[in-house]
Amino acid sequence: MSQAPAPPSLDSDVQTIASRQKSLLVCILIYLLTIVGQFVVPAEVRPLLAVGVLVVGLVAMVFVFLLATKLYGIGIGILLGLLTLIPLVGLIILLAVNARATHTLRRNGIEVGLLGAKMP
Repeated sequence: MSQAPAPPSLDSDVQTIASRQKSLLVCILIYLLTIVGQFVVPAEVRPLLAVGVLVVGLVAMVFVFLLATKLYGIGIGILLGLLTLIPLVGLIILLAVNARATHTLRRNGIEVGLLGAKMP
């Protein structure tokens, strides 16, 4: 008889949330830099910056989906991932999911700084 796999341990979930949160923080940083970049770069370069924004949006969507499925469940993860693609709403979703991840990590005794969780 084959035995069903054991559910992931809390430590495994916390480590997964911590690593995905760090990726999400990088997406937030790049998203904010591209917004500022729109006002700094010359008009000829803005289309290239727009492509970068699209790529960051897609990557952020994936990380929001992965993190939100751990925090909220699959249905909400899909919804939040899709909402991430809407300009400005995406930034709000990124910040909201990051805040929930920070709360979850702190509730589990993990120290969270500006750059994410400080895992032992």
